[in-house]
Amino acid sequence: MNIRKISRLTLALLLLFASLASAQNSPAPLTVIRAGTLIDGQSNTPLKNRLIFVRDGRIEKVADSSASIPADAKLIDLSNATVLPGLIDSHTHLFLWGEDPKKGGYDANILKAGIALRAARATYAAKRALEQGFTTIRDVETEGAGYGDIEIKQAIEEGTIPGPRIFGATRGISSTGGYNLEGYAPELTMPKGVQIIDGPVEARKAAREQLEHGADWLKVYMTHRSWVDKQGHLVSQPTLTVEELKAIVDEAHGWGKKVACHAYNGPGLQRALDGGCDSIEHGLEITDAQIEQMAKQGTWYCPTIAAYYGDWAPENTHEGKRDRARVSVHETSFRKAMNAHLKIVYGTDMGGIPWQEPMAQEFRRMESLGMSPMDAIQSATSRAADMLDEKGELGVVAAGAYADIIAVSGDPLKDVTEFGKVKFVMKAGAIYKNDFAIRHKRHPALEGRHNRFPALDPFQSVISIVSGESPTTRGATTLRENYKHDSGRNFRQSPGRASILANATRARSSNRTNDAPRCFHT
Repeated sequence: MNIRKISRLTLALLLLFASLASAQNSPAPLTVIRAGTLIDGQSNTPLKNRLIFVRDGRIEKVADSSASIPADAKLIDLSNATVLPGLIDSHTHLFLWGEDPKKGGYDANILKAGIALRAARATYAAKRALEQGFTTIRDVETEGAGYGDIEIKQAIEEGTIPGPRIFGATRGISSTGGYNLEGYAPELTMPKGVQIIDGPVEARKAAREQLEHGADWLKVYMTHRSWVDKQGHLVSQPTLTVEELKAIVDEAHGWGKKVACHAYNGPGLQRALDGGCDSIEHGLEITDAQIEQMAKQGTWYCPTIAAYYGDWAPENTHEGKRDRARVSVHETSFRKAMNAHLKIVYGTDMGGIPWQEPMAQEFRRMESLGMSPMDAIQSATSRAADMLDEKGELGVVAAGAYADIIAVSGDPLKDVTEFGKVKFVMKAGAIYKNDFAIRHKRHPALEGRHNRFPALDPFQSVISIVSGESPTTRGATTLRENYKHDSGRNFRQSPGRASILANATRARSSNRTNDAPRCFHT
């Protein structure tokens, strides 16, 4: 009798192990996107009727519409949309909440907002960037919030909050007299928006500290104040010396990292180029010789055009003359950079621009100054990915790349304002927004469809549809806690989920105002 029991137990264990082994060896679920028009980020012409095969967070292949689709694949129909790679904003400030003079300007960010409030605002900014189709950002320093950008990045990577991929520059670096806060009584020691250094030794030490704490890039301010002189020329105060910058660049390159230099014009911009910086930020007034040097050195150019069209002071003031001079010389520099085929990437300076404003406004500015829509798109996709050393990984819809994909209704090659109306957002295979699904009579989650992508929680969609609650409510949180990404089970097979769904249904029935299905991100 004991032998029989042992035999049965052994058999049961063998079956269990076989089942577990089979589950572990089974391929991840497949999602297929049917794209009516595909702008893949690298081709100069759009492609028609393509199928994008996504598995385990990456693009498996891109095929013609005639390719066969496995029966068990999840199909996303974007046949009436234009599909593109997730966008990349190469110049943001998550921890900056606008610089409106009427609200205290830049200083209010540091003096009136505690670090908890600033982190909460940065969380909002990260979510807003993703919802607008920017699946990657280069965040070029935290404006006095220390290493907050790297911690927001960690929270996104662990799935605590939604947001884009972040390449963070942490604290930023400038020299004494080279950054805010300033203009206060000299006996007061005011906080600064960046780490202050003086001399090559301090410069190298600051670089090491920031790299040690997770900086993906280093950000250096090579110019500070700017004004218009008596001859009407824009003048900018230089900050670091060439020797100080070289120490930073040498240290960063030794760690396999790059250096972005804020530089408006004049000696500061020249020092940035002579010191070997990898990207020029803003570059308001670039001489022909400097354009030639940038081309020779392979220096990237992130112009951030739109940021200089807001908050102008009155025209007859010194500040007003400066504001208008900045725009005038900037437009000329941008056109020269295009004609010289410099490596231009898309950057908004969001944070300096309030995060409530659209991130897509830079597309319109670039086009208005002569850049073609396709060139502008590539500046925000494949070209930016190349600058980030992510060529082939980001910024393209191609085999092997991360499945960072967006879609718009219209044709952005005819109307770049379509980027202000992104309706579909996927990051690493996880769907964060799908306004196209609103047209469907029945949400896929209600059909028992199961999406196992790591960052996607389909049960948030269920709670939103059935109870009308926001996915950030307690009900959605409970669903998320009950959902196991690797379970491989249909949610209807789980008593816990069924109970939650039933409770949500009762809540919906008790306060029903609209019987139409609701989708997650609307």
